[in-house]
Amino acid sequence: MMRAMADSDAEPTPTDHLVELQRLDTEIDQFTHRKANLPEEAARAEAESAVVMWQQQHDALTARIDELGRVIVDAESKSADLGADKERLEAQMKTVIAPREAEALMHEIATIDGQRDEIETAELEALEAQADTEQQLEKHQAGEDTVRAALTAAESEAAEVFTQIDAQVGELLTARDGEQALVPAALLGRYDRLRKHHLVAVSKLAGKQCTGCHLDLSAAEIDDAKDEAAASGGVADCPQCGRMLVI
Repeated sequence: MMRAMADSDAEPTPTDHLVELQRLDTEIDQFTHRKANLPEEAARAEAESAVVMWQQQHDALTARIDELGRVIVDAESKSADLGADKERLEAQMKTVIAPREAEALMHEIATIDGQRDEIETAELEALEAQADTEQQLEKHQAGEDTVRAALTAAESEAAEVFTQIDAQVGELLTARDGEQALVPAALLGRYDRLRKHHLVAVSKLAGKQCTGCHLDLSAAEIDDAKDEAAASGGVADCPQCGRMLVI
């Protein structure tokens, strides 16, 4: 995991440790970004969404069956009540003598028959709709194992990748702790402050260019940076981007 911080056998300098600290933090940042954008996690989220949609449809079908069941029960109750009313009126018919009264009773009976026909028609429609919905539910339930198995597999794949990344990040963090302990407090304080604004807080002078902002420095700026670095342990501030510039 660690890279050689110096080309020779010379003892690493504080700036070497600072550069190595930045490299480790960059790798940790890359792993963190990768973990947040894993295709395996996207696949897991998609599989989870499929299960949620399956459950929602299952609940909707079940609720519709229950609703139709209540319609059927209500229709049967109303039909029974109307049937009792009809029986009562038919019994009255047997005792009625006046034609006008008999005609009124016959009209009431006809009205009840019409109401019962409407109720029975609605009940039959509800029974048919309930049977159709039950078939839909049965067909829908047949797909449950598939969507749940897909989610289980996706969760397993995502968890495996997460475990691998966490193990790699753990190694990097251990190495980072070692490097951080070797960076002088003053440099570390500057580094931590800059890291709040720049993921890459430490850059190098490569020719005339800062490797952090990739902008060229003028000859005067390079001379000033070298003088500043000589006076502060090999680190200056890039005049273009403000990063810690290792000379």
